[in-house]
Amino acid sequence: MTADQTAGQPPAASRRRRSPAALQHPGFRRLTTAWVFTNIADSALYLMLAVWIKDLTGSDSAAALTFAMLGLPALLAPFLGQIADRYSRKRLLVIANLLVAGVVTTLLLVDSADQIVWIYAVVLVYASVAYLSASAQTGLVRDLLPDEQLASGNGLLSTIDQALRLLSPLVGTALYAVWGPHAVILLTSVAFVIAAGLLATMKVTESEPETAEQRGSYWTELTAGFRHLAGVLVLGRLTIVVAIAFGATGLVNVAIFPAIEQGLGLPSEALGPLVSVQGVGAVVGGLTAATLIGRSGEARVFGIGVLLLALAMLPLAGTSLALVIAALAVGGFGISWSIVSFITLRQRLTPPRLQGRTGSATAIAINLPQTLVTLVGAALLGIVDYRLLVIATGVIVVLSLVLLPRRASAEAGAAPEATTPHTVDG
Repeated sequence: MTADQTAGQPPAASRRRRSPAALQHPGFRRLTTAWVFTNIADSALYLMLAVWIKDLTGSDSAAALTFAMLGLPALLAPFLGQIADRYSRKRLLVIANLLVAGVVTTLLLVDSADQIVWIYAVVLVYASVAYLSASAQTGLVRDLLPDEQLASGNGLLSTIDQALRLLSPLVGTALYAVWGPHAVILLTSVAFVIAAGLLATMKVTESEPETAEQRGSYWTELTAGFRHLAGVLVLGRLTIVVAIAFGATGLVNVAIFPAIEQGLGLPSEALGPLVSVQGVGAVVGGLTAATLIGRSGEARVFGIGVLLLALAMLPLAGTSLALVIAALAVGGFGISWSIVSFITLRQRLTPPRLQGRTGSATAIAINLPQTLVTLVGAALLGIVDYRLLVIATGVIVVLSLVLLPRRASAEAGAAPEATTPHTVDG
């Protein structure tokens, strides 16, 4: 008997199997550790910047513009995805993290409302680099992990993302309250430098970039991600469902404050704790996504996730706080399950050197419709009861599931041939 067995413990190999399978790969472990630091930095910074601008100017509109600046670079996503597919993704991520660290550090020079234009400029650069990093990272995950471990890796990255979205803003606002914005800026810069160092020492054999002949014309190369999503039936259908379902939630973004104040009778500050409930659900959803995908397949889990998201919307039209809390937790599950399953399926059915462009196409499919629907919802809120907007969101999300292919599992069964094997060194 082994020492583990004599001590009444399961063997070490059995204990290792309980951890996410993707962590067996040293390169992915290094990527995950870097992801922790970049998420600490990101989550601590973005909320603090809005608060800082509000304190500098006293303007709610000026503070809200911060979030618009974060979303605007989505228009550059196709170009950034193209860059991620052309060059070494590891090198791009190292450069991107060092660039962000340097740019964010310049905020130490800001000390008055006259300089908020520079804050906006930094946010634009910061968000643009984030889209580039996302496109590069999705390709690296594809290079680092075999197909059967993609769900495990994506579930783990999603869990880290959601968990730190709960914790890091609290750390950032606490630092801001005690030591001011410069403390958060320094924390962010140091975290990005550490992430760059971790990524620089990551061992990975990257897939070879396409040749000029394979890329074709500039327009052909730029639009390849969109064309690939449209050309693979299950990916095309799921992308449309993502655009409709997540786009429709823009109506809830508009209706959330009247739902809290008029429906639940709570102050607007209750939004923070309620969002945290959804975040807890999303964390648990990320941890369970890989197991569920292994049993049911990506397309089916995606459908379940979208359905849960729809059901989570409806209690916001009511007055029961307990029901809303339960629904938000369920919605967190739905968000994680739908996103992890969609990303995993997309990575599996996409050649390695097309990952960046399909990732950027997905970003546009999610962000652009939601932004447009939010604008429409803001215009409707003055003439339409908020409860109708909430109900309309749930109905639209449910109806979007009609577009899922009936034989999604069969269509998702085989991945296209990769241009090179995805192997790991070290």
